[in-house]
Formats: sequence, C-alpha cells, structure tokens
Amino acid sequence: MQEPQTVLITAGASGIGRAMAEAFHASGYLVAVTDVDKDALHAITLEMPDVMCFNADVCNEADMQALDAALHDSWNRLDVVMANAGIAGPTAALADVDFADWQRCLAVNLDGAFLTCRIAAKWMSAQKKGVITLTSSTAGLFGYPFRSPYATAKWGIIGLMKTLAMELGPDGIRVNAICPGAVSGDRMDRVIANEARTRGISEDKLRSGYADCVSLKSFVDANDIADMALYLASDKARMVSGMAMAVDGHTEKVTL
Repeated sequence: MQEPQTVLITAGASGIGRAMAEAFHASGYLVAVTDVDKDALHAITLEMPDVMCFNADVCNEADMQALDAALHDSWNRLDVVMANAGIAGPTAALADVDFADWQRCLAVNLDGAFLTCRIAAKWMSAQKKGVITLTSSTAGLFGYPFRSPYATAKWGIIGLMKTLAMELGPDGIRVNAICPGAVSGDRMDRVIANEARTRGISEDKLRSGYADCVSLKSFVDANDIADMALYLASDKARMVSGMAMAVDGHTEKVTL
C-alpha cells in the first residue's frame, strides 16, 4: 500500500491557507501547517487532530530551522510545499509609507518564501522529486496603487518562482505560483476598509469596483485557490512548471 503524500502549508491556519489544509487533508495527504496565530492553530487541532501544527514566523530563520528539524523527526519525505504566508502591508501613497512597514511586508512575504523554499529545496533535491507552489497575487502581475510594498513583494515571488523552476527542474521538482485575485473573507474586508479610507471613497463603491475589474464580475472563494493548489500538486500537472497561475476571474484592470 502506497504511503500518503505529505504537504507543508505556511500560514495554514486561516484564510487561503486553511482552505488548502482542508483540501489536502480531505484528499488523503499528511498535512503540516505553520502559523503565528495560536488560536487558529488550536482550532485546527480540534477539527483535524491528525494535522501537525507549528507556531512559527516564516521570516524568522530560527523558527524555520526548528520547523525543518521537527518535520524530519516525523516524516521521511516532503512531497509538496505551499509557500503561502503573507501579510497585506500598509495601504498608503508611497510618500507616506513608513520604512519599517515596508521592511516588515517584504520580510513576511518574500523572506518567508525564501526560507520556506530553501527547506523544500533541500528535502526535494535529495528525493529527486517534489512540488513547490508559492502564493503570489494579481498584484504580482499588474501592480497595485497604494500597496507598493505588497505589490513589490508579490512580484518578487514570481521572480523567485521562475528562478527555482529553472534551478530545481533538473532534480524533478516543479515550481509554480498561484496568483489569487480578490478573495472573499476577513482579510479582504480589512484591505477594502483601509483602501477606501486612503482613497476617500466608500467601501461599497470600492467593493463593487473590485468585482467590476474582472471579467467574471465576482470575488474569488478561498476554495478556488485550494483547488488550484491540489491540481498543481497532482500528477495531472506533471509538465506544469514555472507558471504564474491567476485564479482571479480574469483581471481586466487593477483600479477604479
């Protein structure tokens, strides 16, 4: 009988990451998640007690080294890694962005992806097999006014993904990125509230504007992102690598 496949999901306790964790778990994977939210991790242990949960900050090298060691204690291989962790960062015109906020946004989104992918590369290069999927954004394809730190980090994710697809491909490792559009949920509600305040327009107008900017005229559901994650991890995507896969309803423009 074939052993279950394993997956590590960073920021896997809520939002997109939680949807990924549930989808992989339902598909029979052994799942490990990291998060900085201890309460959200506790909720996972109650609902999916066989999921391994780690309280870790993805941009803290010591935390990630401890995570790597813990995985080695539990698993003999790592099949799939979802480098999903990220924060929204500040919403402000560039001249008003605090440097510390800029640094923190790039640290979580980009440094965290680097540290996560470095763990994955070491495991998978030894195995000569594996799948790494990074979470970018449509902001990593088009830019994002008043969100310069976030857009910069998400463009960086695409560059990291493309480079790793080239570097790790000879070892049988596929590397892709998912680029979500506007995903329904608490995080997007906060983004809209901050952007509406910065731009001096109503939240309702901005929310409808987000939907109007895509061909399908609708927000994305977190489960849509999880479905793409499962596809990219599967053998059905065995020749898919180096791709930025937009799951956004087709973005036509990026601002009202």
